[in-house]
Amino acid sequence: MNTTNELKLQFDSKSINEGFSRVAVCAFVASLDPNIEELTDIKTAVSEAVTNAIVHGYREKEGKIYITVSIFENNIIRIKIRDKGVGIEDIEKAMEPLFTTSDDERAGLGFAVMESFMDKLKVSSRVGFGTTVTMEKKIRGKKL
Repeated sequence: MNTTNELKLQFDSKSINEGFSRVAVCAFVASLDPNIEELTDIKTAVSEAVTNAIVHGYREKEGKIYITVSIFENNIIRIKIRDKGVGIEDIEKAMEPLFTTSDDERAGLGFAVMESFMDKLKVSSRVGFGTTVTMEKKIRGKKL
């Protein structure tokens, strides 16, 4: 697949930046004329991935979050959200609904939500080095 356009973002792992990240990603893919449902799906998936990086990746520390959004031929978008946090020991277990490493009242549904709103989801991680979430979605655009 050939990339037709690409966006790269880097920002601090502060909760205040979660909203910015989803709006920035959606503004970038707006050139594909996505419908409201597609935009909502993308915003939700990006929000979940960024929140996971902040809450679980960096825990009580602060670090950087990196987002790359690539647009390919045939209106396919790929969103990579990466942190250099603690990493995930057992990705399969972490992706189980209701599993959480947080002590607060987190639902443990982040990966399930991402998977349900995007066409593809891949999670790769190394303990002590961080996690990368890669999501893909085909934009069908407005229905005429």
